[in-house]
Amino acid sequence: MLFLFLLLSLTDGAEAQRVFGLKKDDSCICEVNSTVWMFPALKYESVLQQIHTCEASLSNLQQQVALSRQRLPQMEAQVVEVWKRLQPHQYLQHQGLYTELTLRQLDHELQQLETHIRELHKQLNNTDTHTLYTQVDKLRSDVIRMQTSDSVNMKTVREKLRLLKNNVESCKSIPADYRGVDRYCLKGLIRSISDPVTTKVVPQGKSYISGSWGKQAQMSSEVQKNLYWVQPLLSSHIWTNMLRVYQTYQDFMSSSNHRDFTVASSYSDPSAVEGPGGVLYGEALYYHCYRSAEVCRYDLNTRRVHRVALPGAGFNNKFPYCYYDCRSNSDVDVEADETGLWALYATVGNHGNLAASRLVWDAEAESLNVTQTWRTRLFKKAASNAFMACGVLYATRYVDEHREEVFYAFDTATGREDNSLALPLEKIAKGVSSVSYNPTNRQIYMYNDGYLLAYQAHY
Repeated sequence: MLFLFLLLSLTDGAEAQRVFGLKKDDSCICEVNSTVWMFPALKYESVLQQIHTCEASLSNLQQQVALSRQRLPQMEAQVVEVWKRLQPHQYLQHQGLYTELTLRQLDHELQQLETHIRELHKQLNNTDTHTLYTQVDKLRSDVIRMQTSDSVNMKTVREKLRLLKNNVESCKSIPADYRGVDRYCLKGLIRSISDPVTTKVVPQGKSYISGSWGKQAQMSSEVQKNLYWVQPLLSSHIWTNMLRVYQTYQDFMSSSNHRDFTVASSYSDPSAVEGPGGVLYGEALYYHCYRSAEVCRYDLNTRRVHRVALPGAGFNNKFPYCYYDCRSNSDVDVEADETGLWALYATVGNHGNLAASRLVWDAEAESLNVTQTWRTRLFKKAASNAFMACGVLYATRYVDEHREEVFYAFDTATGREDNSLALPLEKIAKGVSSVSYNPTNRQIYMYNDGYLLAYQAHY
């Protein structure tokens, strides 16, 4: 009606009657000026253009609404799924990302670390200890911020704490020139490994696929320096209570003039051997004690057994070497190198990653002790075996049926790790039970599914 009124206003009455078929007596027609008005064609076209644009926009909006109606059930299903996944974590809304107990445990670890660094600084008072003191103080500030805010990531702080602990152990226990005792250690990592220089079948028969063997590994031992030993696991490829020792390499190769030691009264005795991770060091055999998180020391002369606990160590097949094919109950691995004795194992606290603890035998007190522990970022089950050489932890992995390779190294002196190694180890059979290094001749010994192999390491 408004449009009609405007049109009538712009034309004369007769013309409007002709165009719209109106009669003079129609109530909607009013008197208009007889003056002739021009029709506003430009404005009319503009209005029509706006109408067409609105129609196109409305059509597009209708299509979007229809599409949204189709997708709405899918979106609702996704929201419901996300909500279900978030339900177990709703408690974080009220108590924050890190619980008070977790922060207290972290604070307790920091206090212990601060105490160790303070004592170390009093003894040495050098640049390294001062740097450690500064770093732990900064870490303390991060923890304080975490107690009031979730802005600092707990995982990052724990990684910093692990690195600090490793640096403290290195600074505390290993003299700066410890590698100078054996000049080849100064050259760095092992650069190559020879083909097998010794190949022999286990004297008891190659059906005993799990065990360990090697040469007496204590460098300062003169009386027992030429002893060779072999220890196949006689019960279920997991346990044994026997040790066979040969006086010379020739005796070992000819399987003659051996001496057998009974380490425990039975396979299930608390002092029996569990797993393939033993080593003959001086006049004693060091090994993983039966069903425990402990290392045992069996004295060949006195026949007495001493033991020490590895804090938090997994056992009963919790963290065996497991790359490609798990080796049962290889949770604790005792090794020797130029710096002494080591225990390699994994803990829940270190997320199943390899840890290396130094072992020291106190002859006067007749006690076996854990003095330091380094924690790596290598998941133990991702390695087929590991050994120590010149204070460096090396790990191996399966390549194929006839080859392993050393692929990882962690230096306890610097805390640095290298996962780019690719040093081949040729083998006869598929499975690897144990790999150990001997500092007296720089050879690597492998127990390979009943075959005894030895290699020469080159620096």
